[in-house]
Amino acid sequence: MRTERNLTRRLDRVFARLDREPERPAHIDVPRMSRHRVVLFTATLAFYLAIVWAVVISSWLVRLDWQVMFFRPYQQWPQIHAFLDYYVVLGQRGPTAVMVAAWLGWRSWRQHTLRPLLTLAASLLLLNITVGAAKLGMGRLGPHYATTIGSNEMGLGGDIFPSGHTANAVVTWGILAYLASSPRARRWLSALSAVTSLGVGLTTVYLGTHWLSDVLLGWAAGLLILLALPWCEPLITKVETALFDLRDRWRARRSRPATEPLVPVTPVALTPRGAPADNPSVREPVSSTRASRGPVHLAPGPHTARSERTPVTPVGSRRPPHADRHPRGTSQPARPLTGG
Repeated sequence: MRTERNLTRRLDRVFARLDREPERPAHIDVPRMSRHRVVLFTATLAFYLAIVWAVVISSWLVRLDWQVMFFRPYQQWPQIHAFLDYYVVLGQRGPTAVMVAAWLGWRSWRQHTLRPLLTLAASLLLLNITVGAAKLGMGRLGPHYATTIGSNEMGLGGDIFPSGHTANAVVTWGILAYLASSPRARRWLSALSAVTSLGVGLTTVYLGTHWLSDVLLGWAAGLLILLALPWCEPLITKVETALFDLRDRWRARRSRPATEPLVPVTPVALTPRGAPADNPSVREPVSSTRASRGPVHLAPGPHTARSERTPVTPVGSRRPPHADRHPRGTSQPARPLTGG
């Protein structure tokens, strides 16, 4: 009973939080490029360059890549192959971007801010540019397409160095920790994203699609993007302000009433009766007699019989004219008197 009550209370709290009206927080903690972050960025960049140099000169790291490839982990532990085929999807850009964008879109709606979505877009853009350029520039072949044993397989038209799955897992899941609203949530999400990206990278090595050095470089590439995001915050703020201004202008344009311009009417002064005609300040009186309208033609009504029609009296007399008759109101000549 107590467990059910606790579960009911927690569900009530969750639904009460969902039913609240969205509100913009009073203060949004925006990470800044602190000295500690600059040190981490510099160390990660040095690690990135060291891995590239170790692969280019075919050092011990390349030999380790071949040893792991010949070990064939997918043959050593075939029972987990089916699970890892699904787990590696957590590093694919399409599905992960859709899931994270849905969550950040809900946060943007709740907080009345576009910063979560714009930060995700900026990180994915940096990821495509940096990792894509490195892949095409170094052109390394994967383990399944290797040609010479012990070589670094560089410059042969491949596109697996660094690992895109690993870098995408670091950036996509790490952005949740970067946008966390509290230090405690940031620590938990950072640990979760690190474990997820580590698992995705090792899964690609297990499946034989990447060298071990590809995964190491992918971790470094994704971490560099997360550490460099505070430099993009001013641009993100400007873009957000511009989008909100555009939205406000569009709303104002839609809510503006479409009223026709009013034509100014000049008042007409009426002349009172008995006013002198020679007064220039008084205009002529307006005639109260309206102009005669033209004949009104009514639409023909239903056909009626002659007996049902209203009799119409014709205008004028129906008698034929006589020469010796005169109209009424005129003086008639006196008749001559005759004796009788």
